[in-house]
Amino acid sequence: MGALIEHARAKVNLTLRVVGRRVDGYHDLESMVAFADCADRLSLTVGSELHLVTTGPLAQACGETADNLVFKAAQLLRERVANLKVGSFTLDKVLPVAAGIGGGSADAAAALRLLARANNLAIDDSRLIEVARLTGADVPVCLESRACVMTGVGETLLPLALPIMPCVMVNPRIPVATRDVFQALGLRSGELLVGFADVIDAASWPETGASLEDWVEALAAGTNDLEAPATRIQPVIGGVIAALNATNGAWLARMSGSGATCFAVYENTAEAQRAAQQIQLDHPGWWVHAGTLS
Repeated sequence: MGALIEHARAKVNLTLRVVGRRVDGYHDLESMVAFADCADRLSLTVGSELHLVTTGPLAQACGETADNLVFKAAQLLRERVANLKVGSFTLDKVLPVAAGIGGGSADAAAALRLLARANNLAIDDSRLIEVARLTGADVPVCLESRACVMTGVGETLLPLALPIMPCVMVNPRIPVATRDVFQALGLRSGELLVGFADVIDAASWPETGASLEDWVEALAAGTNDLEAPATRIQPVIGGVIAALNATNGAWLARMSGSGATCFAVYENTAEAQRAAQQIQLDHPGWWVHAGTLS
């Protein structure tokens, strides 16, 4: 068998509401999630031993192999599936880390898809789903990598028919720890940010076949509750959003996840390409990607 290959697409939180903090310390969220056309590349050569090699422009940012979510997911699945075929993973890392786009989670999800293929496991195998949840809050949504509303601590997913959205994604190459952002949000255990009336008035998303303009209008009514605390930690996030808003044709600019990656949605890919070129020219040290969300 030759090497099996999967792509770990970047996750983008188009909206993110923090409903509250549970008594166990975890935060309940409601997020509209899409996936970008930029991705890490993960390959698996089936063998008797579990190995992971990282390559690519951002390989050095991946840290120790033992801490990598690819390795963690594979180990957890091996504990649950007898005689699981494993092997050597090679991760070509191009997405920035600690960036609010689920890079590590997408890598772990890609590893689970590869192991499922190598072992003839269904993608909805209960053991696969359990491992995804145990590996990280964003791993379940990355497992299928399709647009959806994600609620709870990431375990409940409602698929949505999202149109293709031309976009620009920008990261200032400054990592932001999710834990620090939630700490800056400052919720106590058991505290709610969203009351009963807010749940009743929750956003309803456009019907299947709705236009891009309709979707942007609906998204603009939302927010990312982590944007303000993340910006207090790294003020450059405000500068990234300002740079995106300053480009021609930007319909909506917002931070993704816990930052520092931000995105803007455009009417067409040509405008997105021109905007990305301008931002890259003005800020040569930033990571910039022009593409689509879906």
